[in-house]
Amino acid sequence: MERVTLRIPEQQIDEVEQMVERGKFPNRSEAIRSAVREMIDEHTDKTGAKSWAKV
Repeated sequence: MERVTLRIPEQQIDEVEQMVERGKFPNRSEAIRSAVREMIDEHTDKTGAKSWAKV
């Protein structure tokens, strides 16, 4: 797995931390990975084509 560094507003990190504390995710990294997976799923049609990809 590759490491990615990014900046996120403190309020959003606080919300992620709250989800971790409530047990929705085991840690912040998994919460962020889950969000990325959801974003990719939202932008992928049934054929597997990415909606943002240029053809």
